[in-house]
Amino acid sequence: MKRTGLITTMILGLLSALNADAKVKLPQVISDCMVLQRDAPLNVWGWADPGENVTVRFDGQHFFTRADGDGKWSVQMPEHKAGGPYLLEVNDIIIRDVLVGDVWLCSGQSNQETPIERLLVRYPEINFSNNHMIRMYKVPTQDTPQGEMEDIPAGERWHSAVASDVMNWKALAYWYAVLAWEQTGIPQGMLVSSLGGSAIESWIPQDRLLEFPEQAALKARAEQAQRLASDAGAGKWMREDLDDSDWQTLVNPSYLADAGISPGVVIWYRKTIDLPASMAGRHARIYMGRLVDGDEVYVNGQLVGSTGYFGPPRKYDVPSGLLHEGKNVIAVRLTANAPDAGFVPDKPYKLEGDEAVVDLTGEWKWRIGQDLRSSRRDFRAPRFTGSGLYNGMVAPLTRYSLAGVIWYQGESNADRADIYDEQLEALIGGWREAFRSEALPVLVCQLPNYMEKFDHPVDESWARMREAQLKACQRVPNTYLATSYNTGEWNDIHPLNKKDMAATLLLGARKLVYGEKLQASGPVYRSMKVDGKRIILYFDEAEGGLRTTDGGPLRHFAIAGADGRYVWAEAVIKGSTVVVSSPEVPQPVSVRYAWANNPDDANLTNKSGVLASPFRTDDYPVDNNTTPVVDFGPGA
Repeated sequence: MKRTGLITTMILGLLSALNADAKVKLPQVISDCMVLQRDAPLNVWGWADPGENVTVRFDGQHFFTRADGDGKWSVQMPEHKAGGPYLLEVNDIIIRDVLVGDVWLCSGQSNQETPIERLLVRYPEINFSNNHMIRMYKVPTQDTPQGEMEDIPAGERWHSAVASDVMNWKALAYWYAVLAWEQTGIPQGMLVSSLGGSAIESWIPQDRLLEFPEQAALKARAEQAQRLASDAGAGKWMREDLDDSDWQTLVNPSYLADAGISPGVVIWYRKTIDLPASMAGRHARIYMGRLVDGDEVYVNGQLVGSTGYFGPPRKYDVPSGLLHEGKNVIAVRLTANAPDAGFVPDKPYKLEGDEAVVDLTGEWKWRIGQDLRSSRRDFRAPRFTGSGLYNGMVAPLTRYSLAGVIWYQGESNADRADIYDEQLEALIGGWREAFRSEALPVLVCQLPNYMEKFDHPVDESWARMREAQLKACQRVPNTYLATSYNTGEWNDIHPLNKKDMAATLLLGARKLVYGEKLQASGPVYRSMKVDGKRIILYFDEAEGGLRTTDGGPLRHFAIAGADGRYVWAEAVIKGSTVVVSSPEVPQPVSVRYAWANNPDDANLTNKSGVLASPFRTDDYPVDNNTTPVVDFGPGA
C-alpha cells in the first residue's frame, strides 16, 4: 500500500508540473519583427490547453481570455496608430520588435516570389539596403486540397530590409515596400503567399470554386495523372558509369520541336565533358540557362539542383569533391510539357570554376524516360487541384488584418482566359469574405509584355488574359489594375523590372488606401463610333486629354472591317478621343489596341503618364489571322 501510494503521489505531482508548464502556442506568423495592421482591430490568437487562462499585453494595455473546449483562444485589441517598435507578450511568450503599419498579402505565382538576388545587377543599391521599417514574411508552401489548415508550416520568419537580411526578400514585395514607405512614412509588412506555376484555381476558396462545374472533372483527372507510369530513367540514367552509346543526339540549346519530339514527355539528356586539373575537387557553379518546364540537374550522378517549373535561371552550386580531372558527366531530367519545351537559346550554359570555364552547349545525348503525351494536360493537373493553396497558405492567415491584397498571377491560366475574369471575381469575393472585409482593396498586376513580336496584328492568349483582368477590375469595386506592358522582357517570363511595376501598384494604393485624389489609372476604353471611314474611340480616365509616352505618333492600333481581318492603322489623338483609320479598311467595324503577347511599343497614355489598358471593341472568339492560343505550361 505504501508503494502504491508513493507511485500515485509521483504521478499526480508529474501531472501538476506538466500543467504548470503548459505553453500557449501562437501562429507562425505572430513572431519577432512582425507588422500589425494600423487603424484596424489587432487580432492575436492561438492554442492552449482547454480552459487555460491567457493574458495578452501590448503597448501598456492588457487583455484576458481563456482557451475554449477545443483549446482555441483569441483576443481582439483596439485599433492602433502606425508606429513602433513594441513588445507583444502572451503569457510568458515575448514577441519583440513589433511594428504597426500597413500589411499587404502578396499572392499569385512566381513573378510574385522572384528572389531579390536576381535584381542585383539591375539595382546594385539593394546590397546597401538599410531600412528596418519594412518587413516581409514568405509563407512556406502548403498545398492541402483536402481542407483548410489552422496554421502555416514552420521554418520561416519575418525579415527586415537591412543589408544583412535583405537577400531573403522577394523582389516585387521589396520594391513595393520601399516605395510605399518613402511615399507615406508608414511601416510596411509584406506577407508573400505565392507559388511558382500555380493556377488561380488553387487559390480560390472551395465554396467559390465549386461554382465552376469543370473543376470537379479537373480534380478527377489530376488524381488519375498521379497514377501514371513511372519514369524508366529514375535512379539510373543520371549515373556517371551509364552506357549511353545507343542514345540519340541533338545540339543544345534547342527546343524539343527542333528534334521532332512532341511535348508531353520526361526526357533525359547527358553530356560528357573534359575538365582540367584546376577544377578537380573544387566548388563550381553550373549554369543551365532557362529550361522548360521542370528540371533536375545531376553532376557525376549527384543531384546538384532542381526547379519545378519553367522560367527562373538555372544556376546551381556543384559541391567540392564532386568534380574530377578528365571525363565528367552532366545529366538533366526534364519534364517537358509546354510547346516550347527544351533548352532556351541565348542563355548561359556552362560549368564555371574559379580558374576555368567549360562550355555546355553543343552535342548532348537524349532518351525519353516517360511518355505522357496521351494525357499531357492530366499530367499537369495536380497543380490545379481545387483550393489547395488557399487552404494551406491563405486560410490560416484570415484572422490577420490587412491593408489590402497584391495579386500577380495569370501566366498559368493564359490559355483559359475566357473564364479568368469570373475566376478572379470569385477569388476576390471569397477572400473578402474570409478576411471579413467587404471592401478589402485588391491591386492586380496585369501581365507584362512577353514573347516574340509579330509584324502584323495577331490574336494571342496574353492579350485575352489582360482583357479578362481588366473586366474583373471593372466589375469588382475597390480594385485597381496595374498596367505594365512596358516592364517585361520578350525572352524571360520573369522580368527584372519589378520597381516600375511596384510604382504603378502604389498609384492604386494611394487612391484606394490612402485616399489621394489622383489619376491612378491610364485611359480605359469606354465606347466607339463609326464615322465614315474612321472609328472614334472614347475613354474614361482621360480628363485633361490623351498623350503618348514618348511624344511621338500612336502605335499598336489595328482596325478591321466586317471580315474581322485586322491591319495596322493610323491613330491620332483628338483631345480625349482617338481617331483610327486605314486606307485598307474603307468600312471599319472594330479596333484593337496593344492586342498581343508583347505590345511593348504601344504608347497611349493620359496626362498622368499611366499606360492605357489593352482593349478591343469586338467580341470575336478568335479572328482568322490569329496566332494559336497555346498552353504555356505550368507557368511562372
